[in-house]
Amino acid sequence: MRWHNLGDLIDRNGNLDKEAIVDLALPGGPRIYTHRQIDRLADGVANYLFERGFARGTHIAIAAFNRAEYVIAYFGIMRAGCIAVPVNIKLPRETVDYVMDDAAIALAFVDAANRGLVRDNIPVINFDDAGPNGFAATVAPGIFTSVVAGPDEVGQMLYTSGSTGRPKGVPLSHYGQLWAISTRTSGAQNEADRYIIAQPLFHMNGLFALKTIFATNASVVLLPAFETRSYIEAIAKYKVTAAGAVPTMWARVVKETELLARNDITSVRRLMLGSAPMTMGLWDKIKQALPNVTISIGYGTTEAGPAVFGPHPNGIPTPPLALGYPITLDSVKLVNGSENEGVLLMRNPALMDHYHNLPQQTAKAITDGWYYSGDVMRRDDNGFYYFVGRADDMFVCSGENIYPGEVEKLLERHPQVQQAAVVPLPDEERSQVPVAFIVTRANAKPSAEEIRKFTIANGPAYQHPRRIEFVNELPWAGTNKIDRKSLIARARSLEAAQGWSA
Repeated sequence: MRWHNLGDLIDRNGNLDKEAIVDLALPGGPRIYTHRQIDRLADGVANYLFERGFARGTHIAIAAFNRAEYVIAYFGIMRAGCIAVPVNIKLPRETVDYVMDDAAIALAFVDAANRGLVRDNIPVINFDDAGPNGFAATVAPGIFTSVVAGPDEVGQMLYTSGSTGRPKGVPLSHYGQLWAISTRTSGAQNEADRYIIAQPLFHMNGLFALKTIFATNASVVLLPAFETRSYIEAIAKYKVTAAGAVPTMWARVVKETELLARNDITSVRRLMLGSAPMTMGLWDKIKQALPNVTISIGYGTTEAGPAVFGPHPNGIPTPPLALGYPITLDSVKLVNGSENEGVLLMRNPALMDHYHNLPQQTAKAITDGWYYSGDVMRRDDNGFYYFVGRADDMFVCSGENIYPGEVEKLLERHPQVQQAAVVPLPDEERSQVPVAFIVTRANAKPSAEEIRKFTIANGPAYQHPRRIEFVNELPWAGTNKIDRKSLIARARSLEAAQGWSA
């Protein structure tokens, strides 16, 4: 393997003086770092940890918005043999306390905005502290020989978003992640690419994209968080050529017709979308905004990594919305359904071997080396896989299984619908019925009845939404996915108040 430590993703035979990060986190304008500067500063973090006696395997947190220092700390922690724990800063304080305790955090790298999330008994290094204990004074550029990780040695621990109960710690090995990166860095990526990342680095989507960028000596424009205007303006200003994102981010981008008219974003040639369902409607709208873009749909989980599907071995083009063809056929199988549709089980070198401190949850998730994803997939005649929905999102209406993602895809085929989210509403007679929250296209004013007739005419009648509310935008959870829990609560309150759109 090319590297022996996940913190070492740098090509020292390449041009280290080329731009690595354009950091837009601070109001004073862009801060530009070369690959050499990031490398030396990451070594500086590793030196600091080693000299202060932090033992191999110590858990060290990062609680901050995206910025260059986040990347530097992340790589440096792992180079020193410690375990990087990126913390979801959108969680409530008590949940962050739980994560810190569960991981036994010994030190936290923070920014000023998130310093208050970390209890006073945990030492911190603050990226924004200009004093003698701040990051700039503490971390000097240096040289450090990275620890050679053992075969199963953990490099990072991510916490799942906790959609059910408390977040679960997912320890991921250096070698498993390096294997996953190796499946992503042999194709179209090259060092001339300039990416943009605005999705949070505490989540696998942004963090894995960052690692592939550094593994290929490319560069990245780094935004502290996603905000539609700053994202579009940064793409235009810095002539971004590639982006990894969550589909919900681009659903907001394509809505901004006036902003897009003023900002040319057609430099984007490759767009990799993942971590949430994608619809043909959104695909078409992105293609209208970016006629020359190649869109690919990624798939992965925190627990088993994002290296499951790839191109077809016979060169058959991947159809729109397909996740791809299995990287190896013996690494996936479908259960609890038919031969070509069911819940995906997977196994690969990136798979965690346990949840941190949760043996019972581990036993539920992993059986005989197979990870139960909970994602229902469909396989077509060429062996391509498509995401159907979450097994636990599925609900039953009058004896029919309904996957919200399938209804959303149908709704977004309506020419006046920009985006849709479907959730279940309890119903005495039918158990549960689908209801829809819809964002319309600019200046479009369809009626709820029009939408209902369209879904009945174009799909199974049982799928049509029994109630509809038109909204300006859909609510987000902390990882830039649609917040279905809040929509379920909203549906119940609308039903009680009889407040649905007419």
